[in-house]
Amino acid sequence: MSNRPIRVLPGLAGNGQIMEEAGQKLKRVRERLNLRYRDVEDASLRIAERHQNDEFIVALSRLSDIENKGTVPTVFRLYTLCTIYRLDVLEVLQWYGVDLSHLPADAASIELEKTHAINFQPHNHGDVLLPLALDPGLDLTKTTYLSRMIQRWGKLPLMLLHGLDLKTHRYAFVGSEDWSMYPLLQPGSLLLLDETKRKIVSSGWTNEFDRPIYFLEHREGYACGWCNLDGNRLVLQPHPASMCNPQVFLFPDEIDVIGQVTGVAMRLDQGRRRRNGSATG
Repeated sequence: MSNRPIRVLPGLAGNGQIMEEAGQKLKRVRERLNLRYRDVEDASLRIAERHQNDEFIVALSRLSDIENKGTVPTVFRLYTLCTIYRLDVLEVLQWYGVDLSHLPADAASIELEKTHAINFQPHNHGDVLLPLALDPGLDLTKTTYLSRMIQRWGKLPLMLLHGLDLKTHRYAFVGSEDWSMYPLLQPGSLLLLDETKRKIVSSGWTNEFDRPIYFLEHREGYACGWCNLDGNRLVLQPHPASMCNPQVFLFPDEIDVIGQVTGVAMRLDQGRRRRNGSATG
């Protein structure tokens, strides 16, 4: 971990007011339920007993601090209060300035060098900004600068995306220094994985674009590439232009196939970065 001092950003001082407002909201909910401090403490004792964990206990003095001094409850006490008050935990987190719908975007802003899986699960909460109206003259048979063809943007609830088969698909991210499938898959690419396609196919393609690309997990992390299976030996084959070496694993003891790459979103300017010497081959 870095020993650098934490830099306080301008405007963070206002977070204290957010905490106080959240505490006051919890207080109003308690009062509407006609619950005294003692009632909440007694209920929290029962929850702590059920889970065999004293961290769930909300003592009288702690509840007062949460409501009146802006003290932030621990994750255990937050669970207890939401349980007693019949509140949605995700909504209460928003009261404290933590919006879980921002989690994927915040994660995308943090660059990780190693290829990794993305384990965020789709929820019914939140919404997504989508183009709601396109220029009727849009010709999908031609390459188009789509941003100029969007007439109207709007937010739609994420629950409207339930028609997509999200249960059989997961997402992964190619590390910013993972050049093994370059230029077919650029570093920084977002991958769509189909977990139902885990059987390694050894034939049936006519070019490199048709050859299945697999996403795999091994003892040191994750990898993405073409695969050859010879008995219990799995050869992870990189793209020839990447100048990376093949890797050999015992299968399935040392490596596991998570799924097949069925979609990709990527930038196309990573080659310049490599030519400038900012990446190791």
